[in-house]
Amino acid sequence: MKDRVIAVTGGGSGIGRAAALLCAAAGADVAVLDREAAAADEVVRAVARHGGRAVAVACDVSDEQAVADAFRQIRERLGTPDGLVAAAGVDLGGFAHELSAARWQQVLSVNLTGAFLASRETLRGLIEAGRPGSIVLCSSPAAFAGFAAGGATAYSASKGGVSALTRSLAVDYARHGIRVNAIVPGPTETPLMWAAVPEEQRSAMRAVVEDEVPIGRMADPQEPARAALWLLGDDSSYVVGSHLVCDGGVLAKASISV
Repeated sequence: MKDRVIAVTGGGSGIGRAAALLCAAAGADVAVLDREAAAADEVVRAVARHGGRAVAVACDVSDEQAVADAFRQIRERLGTPDGLVAAAGVDLGGFAHELSAARWQQVLSVNLTGAFLASRETLRGLIEAGRPGSIVLCSSPAAFAGFAAGGATAYSASKGGVSALTRSLAVDYARHGIRVNAIVPGPTETPLMWAAVPEEQRSAMRAVVEDEVPIGRMADPQEPARAALWLLGDDSSYVVGSHLVCDGGVLAKASISV
């Protein structure tokens, strides 16, 4: 990753934070994009403590102009991004019959439109520079199977869209030397994991989830982030339009016990 520039949306926490730190440790210059400026700044300081180079950019990925401005700042401060990890996401639960259109739109605007806008800016920069690159989007097991707990209507639709976006972009831009793939993280110990769970229920819910996941535990954010790092790098040079599932066996497991 040496001498490469990697942009990470949602880089202030969770999988995005872990990906930003791993990219920096591998020698890349990292742009940490997050709507929480303080969180992005903290990641930049963490990178600096280990001798890396990173910049923080406050950005709401659902805002087209904000994303364009953020990537302009990246080009001015670090250069054209060679890669992207689009990790920004929200999960606002709700069963369809109770779900407002505004809540539905908010989830899709961040998870799907945000992935599109960040990918578009990355693609534009790479094509203009005539350079290859790698884009890693973040899908979910919810793109392939309904969550047993239910109430993930908007989230599941957004991640299904991300998976379709991954395949479409991969086909369109492979000839430019730009690879597009997705990671599919399972239950991961991040703020997003518990966004729709009341705080007083989280301990009990964690125990339930760990019992249900075949590997018997939740992921550390570094585990799916390492999958993203591999997709960014040259070792995955012939991997195009794929989903790298890192879910502890969730999608491999049948929902019945007999």
